[in-house]
Amino acid sequence: MPEFDVIILGAGAAGMFCAIEAGRRGRRVLLLDHAKAPGEKIRISGGGRCNFTNLDIRPEAFLSQNPRFARSALSRYTQHDFIARVEAAGIAWHEKTLGQLFCDGSAREIIAMLVRDMAQAGVDLRLNTQISAVVRDGLYRVETSGGVFAAPALVVATGGKSIPKMGATGLGYQIAEQFGLNVIETRPALVPLTFTASALEEMRALAGVSVPAVVRCGRAAFQEGLLFTHRGLSGPSILQISSYWREGEEIVIDLAPGVDLAAELMAQKQARGRQAVAAALSAWLPEKLARQIVARSGVQGNLADLSKSAVLVLADKVQHWRVKPVGSEGYRTAEVTLGGVDTRALEARTMQARAVPGLYFIGESVDVTGWLGGYNFQWAWSSGWVAGQSV
Repeated sequence: MPEFDVIILGAGAAGMFCAIEAGRRGRRVLLLDHAKAPGEKIRISGGGRCNFTNLDIRPEAFLSQNPRFARSALSRYTQHDFIARVEAAGIAWHEKTLGQLFCDGSAREIIAMLVRDMAQAGVDLRLNTQISAVVRDGLYRVETSGGVFAAPALVVATGGKSIPKMGATGLGYQIAEQFGLNVIETRPALVPLTFTASALEEMRALAGVSVPAVVRCGRAAFQEGLLFTHRGLSGPSILQISSYWREGEEIVIDLAPGVDLAAELMAQKQARGRQAVAAALSAWLPEKLARQIVARSGVQGNLADLSKSAVLVLADKVQHWRVKPVGSEGYRTAEVTLGGVDTRALEARTMQARAVPGLYFIGESVDVTGWLGGYNFQWAWSSGWVAGQSV
């Protein structure tokens, strides 16, 4: 039975990064994955250009039952550290918006960098390998379709349940529970929201329309793009708020952010009273959306025909659109998984289980979930790096 210093389960962002760091420290590393190729979620991320980190990484941008947990890893291996590694590899990048960094070329450049670094660090990467069992009897013994392997340290980097068509499973959570670790209930995050049939009928008529918006749920608010689809609402602002929304809650949408719409419409009423209401709204909204809001508000005629109260009603329909989702599109389209291995069971500086020596959990399998925009990749790099310094 082949023995290693550390076995890592999962050749995604966190697993590969941990493998590199452990290998560079002279550890004999075995990295196992059931996929045909490493880094599949990296490959499809950012429209194929990989939103590999964000300039504004901070603990407040991560959700967890234990919000302070991520601070240690994020401060010890920062976005600037990863940017330096990308630049050293000769990968050109650019900032798109809100601090989001993308490859100028392809996400495959990030994968190639990681694979090359693993090879140079002596990592034994084995793909197409199914994991059937993990047992511990002094060493961790991993039973696979390619044989049984043993090591004194085991790192679980198997990710969450998001995008099952790419092979996502709940294996990491099963291993955690097997060794007595609590798992915070999981749910899809960074995912489009779905609605009742009546609300969906209106949204379908606007499918393809995109607008800047502020979307709120409770105290959380995000100002980014909103997209109407045949299935409901999507776009960055909706994906962001989906991590905070819970069943039974409503979301409030401002379709004209940064505008005192009531005041603007009253001014237009004085200057262009003969203008149709929908045409006036089209100064701030796509025409198709403007017409639908006017119809929904019950307002008719030209601006000159509107009373002040009617103007206020119309502005409210635009800037305080209240709608109650009935669910989300689920793990099928969710970018990440909310919840996971309870961080109270892990050491923040090493990612090792407090009560189970030699057992580590990193990346998406842990109850740390970032905002949209490179935050989750940075958590993968940071958590993988700190575990790689410890195993």
